[in-house]
Amino acid sequence: MIIVMKRGTGQPDIDNAVAHVEALGLKPVVIQGTERTVIAAVGEERVAGIGSLESCPGVDEVLPILAPYKLASRELKPESSVITAGSLSVGKGTIGVIAGPCSVETEEQILACAHAVKAAGASALRGGAFKPRTSPYSFQGLKEVGLKLLAEAREQTGLAIVTEVVSPDDVDLVSKYADVLQIGARNMQNYRLLEAVGKSHRAALLKRGPSATIDEFLLAAEYILDGGNQNVMLCERGIRTFESHTRFTLPLATVPYVQQRTHLPIVVDPSHGTGHTALVTSMAKAAIAAGADGLIVEIHPNPDKALSDGYQSLNFAQFETMMKECRRIAEAVDRTLGVGV
Repeated sequence: MIIVMKRGTGQPDIDNAVAHVEALGLKPVVIQGTERTVIAAVGEERVAGIGSLESCPGVDEVLPILAPYKLASRELKPESSVITAGSLSVGKGTIGVIAGPCSVETEEQILACAHAVKAAGASALRGGAFKPRTSPYSFQGLKEVGLKLLAEAREQTGLAIVTEVVSPDDVDLVSKYADVLQIGARNMQNYRLLEAVGKSHRAALLKRGPSATIDEFLLAAEYILDGGNQNVMLCERGIRTFESHTRFTLPLATVPYVQQRTHLPIVVDPSHGTGHTALVTSMAKAAIAAGADGLIVEIHPNPDKALSDGYQSLNFAQFETMMKECRRIAEAVDRTLGVGV
């Protein structure tokens, strides 16, 4: 249920409407728009007395939310959200670029990547400290040591840090070091993790599961929003299909489709979406042309020796070229490729 307040309604009437929603056993979420305030009443909408909301002072109208994802829906918030975390800004014409290695391996490696990311004009540094791998024998990440190296890279460059959290128990630890908590594709429907990130004070980057529908994707985001964390970015990283020439199939139609249905910004991952270095730049440019709000790309000083995902990582020269070409595409569609601090 959406409670639309009249233009110019004061805080006392907004507080009164919120109290009325709570009295009905519903959860109020206040959205401050540029023109008016909207209150989402989340919960069972068939409760007795819900019609009385229309008579509250300052209320213009009360409308149902038809989408199964209430807080993520454009029915609740027609304006596109902008997510800002340190040097990273994503949404409303600013294309945030997040880049870095799949895994934090050494101090030398992550610092080299950080300086390359900043020099190319990207917005934030990514790097995995906790790595969920298909095989238990693969490199699992440096864990807190890796987080400390990422924090050192931020200290030297000023770049926001994006890193994955894989367990609800690790949310507080990772939040001490990271600016953005990434939820990987394998954990898109790890609801306890989504709830824990929803209670955190850090922005979230939610990746689509390889077999998830759009509704499932947006309902996963709803868990985070429902927990109180409104700083959520979506990430299309490719889905699993019959095709074997690429690691996954990257459906760029997801970008405009999702933007019609949610106010949350959407980032595209051309590295996982293709699995081939030679395809990353082309799909990054195509993502921008399709309207993506951001990119997340894997780079490495020596991809041939990377401990994970070297086959889809750009070296520094390739990344610099990608940024130059993407900047031209962004300018052609009247948008700005975000720069770091």
